[in-house]
Amino acid sequence: MYDVIVVGTRVAGAPLAMLLARQGFRVLAVDRATFPSDTPSTHYVHQAGLSLLKTWGLLDRVTATGCPPIRHLNFTYTDIVINGMADPSADGIDAVYCPRRTVLDKVLVDAAGAAGAELIEGFTVTGLLRDGDRVAGIRGRVGDGAEREFRAPLVIGADGANSIVAKEVGAPVYEGSPAACFIYYSYYEGVDWGMHHRTGFGEQQFAAWPTNDELSLVAVMRKRDRFREFRADPDAGVQEIVEQVDPEIGARLRDSGRRVEPFRPMLYPDNYRRRSYGPGWALVGDAGYHKDPFTGWGITDAFKYAQLLADLAGESLAGDRPFEETMPEYQRERDAQSASTYELTQSISELTLTPYYDSVFRAASMSPDYSKKFFGLIAGLYPPDKFFGEQELAELYEQVGFPEHARHVTNTPEAAL
Repeated sequence: MYDVIVVGTRVAGAPLAMLLARQGFRVLAVDRATFPSDTPSTHYVHQAGLSLLKTWGLLDRVTATGCPPIRHLNFTYTDIVINGMADPSADGIDAVYCPRRTVLDKVLVDAAGAAGAELIEGFTVTGLLRDGDRVAGIRGRVGDGAEREFRAPLVIGADGANSIVAKEVGAPVYEGSPAACFIYYSYYEGVDWGMHHRTGFGEQQFAAWPTNDELSLVAVMRKRDRFREFRADPDAGVQEIVEQVDPEIGARLRDSGRRVEPFRPMLYPDNYRRRSYGPGWALVGDAGYHKDPFTGWGITDAFKYAQLLADLAGESLAGDRPFEETMPEYQRERDAQSASTYELTQSISELTLTPYYDSVFRAASMSPDYSKKFFGLIAGLYPPDKFFGEQELAELYEQVGFPEHARHVTNTPEAAL
């Protein structure tokens, strides 16, 4: 009998198992993968996520893998250019990192095991155990082995968008919107560009950033209805998009870039929030909440809400407060804390900007001070209610002499007309 069973041990499940084990609870964590192993990802960890790694004592382990720090960011939205970096976080983090998932996930899984969590890799969950209307455990097997059962008063699904836990409990989606784009990415040699995130005219985008092994990830994004034509020749498609968005970088890709691994094509799941708790169960990471990868917040959000769930579930497991109080609080807090990022991501991942966002970002690009705040917003260090505050925007427009007719201080349907 365990106190908690965590299904899935990547960037949400492994930290959650680690944190609960560090509180002294008996934790079983299972995953159908074995580690190290890869999974589709932006790789991007914002300063807010790095602060959590530092708090957990794991940041040095990640940086020791040779993943290079990134201290200058380059963003464009059509003809809007914003370059720079956020101020260091309160704990002195002055860079972002984009580690390979083969590296990051292994660090996290090892940390969970070192904390005392029992790990079973290569374990496929085939169903949930029940005690009346409560989830009471899991059943499954390793490979072709005999089916086994494990019991706990709390089963947490950290098993991604296609979560078997969410499916078994019938967790409903209560907020969502269709995904807009497809993504192709791979790893390249000879691509020494630093970090770029460039959205061009024609509803297309490319991104690039350095990762482990002196390689760079290069990704492109287009609307989903163009997926079939793109996959006929993805190398040519990547080259075309990069050249159209930034001819200079496109020439450098053609002259010196060399793809060294297969492409990872992705039609991303829709944006959604699922009900993330119920009798004997909870969801974390993409199992409960997913948004387009455009803003690169998947890993950082997984860390944030694994910490939140560990804190609140820990109160109930210790007998301080009932699950009926802590689990609704977990979902409310997650939704409140992620609301601005979720809304922003849904808006800009369409690869076109509403008049509101066009005005805000265009004005921000004209002010060095507000550009720094932009990167603080992206990093999770500057509050969205301040960045998008009506008074703050009015002052920004006045400071940079923005055209009167293009000033939008509220993100209302009227502002998007």
